[in-house]
Amino acid sequence: MADYKEIDVPDQAGKTALVTGANTGIGYDAARVLAERGARVLIGCRSEEKALAAIRKIEQQSPHAELKWIKLDLADLESIQLAASEINRETRLDLLINNAGVMVPPKTLTKDGFELQFGVNHLGHFSLTGQVVEKIRQTPGSRIVNVSSNAHKGGEIFYDDLNAEKNYSRVKRYQMSKFANILFTYALQRRLSESGSSAISVACHPGGSATELGRHIPWFFGILLAPLSLIMNSSAEGALPTLMAATMADISGGDYFGPMKWGEMAHSAHKVNTDPASRDIENAEKLWAVSEDMTGIKFDFGELK
Repeated sequence: MADYKEIDVPDQAGKTALVTGANTGIGYDAARVLAERGARVLIGCRSEEKALAAIRKIEQQSPHAELKWIKLDLADLESIQLAASEINRETRLDLLINNAGVMVPPKTLTKDGFELQFGVNHLGHFSLTGQVVEKIRQTPGSRIVNVSSNAHKGGEIFYDDLNAEKNYSRVKRYQMSKFANILFTYALQRRLSESGSSAISVACHPGGSATELGRHIPWFFGILLAPLSLIMNSSAEGALPTLMAATMADISGGDYFGPMKWGEMAHSAHKVNTDPASRDIENAEKLWAVSEDMTGIKFDFGELK
């Protein structure tokens, strides 16, 4: 299979894409390429300063790029609701790229009392998706892209301790959130298919990428992982699986994309496999019900208005 590169991303003129966490890392590079290809790109970000800095940087390379900041804090359900209301005023939403995330921070709670990694990486995106899914379904050929991680392999959902009141392991909670991303992808695809929608739900992972996401990794782990930096992706290459999932023709709902080499750690992008445990429909349905209860969001898959 030939290497997949930015140049392979097709024309996106006339499309609208929302990328969460688009101010930095792989989210920034995904947003940059989509804007370069002509898409209207909504930059989902908490900080106006950081969002506008990213927009200016993209505009320096693509003066005609159409970009807009959407104030979005995925650790705050009220902020998500306000952002969704603004997004729903758009005429269309072709791409929702659920990219933003946190990795292995010290134990922290969201504004609503959720453990931060599960709260942002899964529940925040679940809530956002549920509130814009009708706009997505109204847009022919639309896609929802959930950015997971190789760390989903071996992950599990701690249903008896969702908010880490009994126990907190940085790594296990990160794995849990990324495993939830895959369960959510499959459960959402089943619902889209059953509703007769042309929209699809897919997922991807960036492999090992040198981005700000790793800022909470303890220094001693950083020393142990230092040799891996020699093969790790840049954020631009780490964004390739996201771009493939978002724009490549002839993909199916539930497809999953990641890097090609070093055990899916680095280089280009192609279709890969998820952990077999992520195909557990009963587990996915249990997570869906729990997510609805925690966020108060119920997806509407009824007849389009």
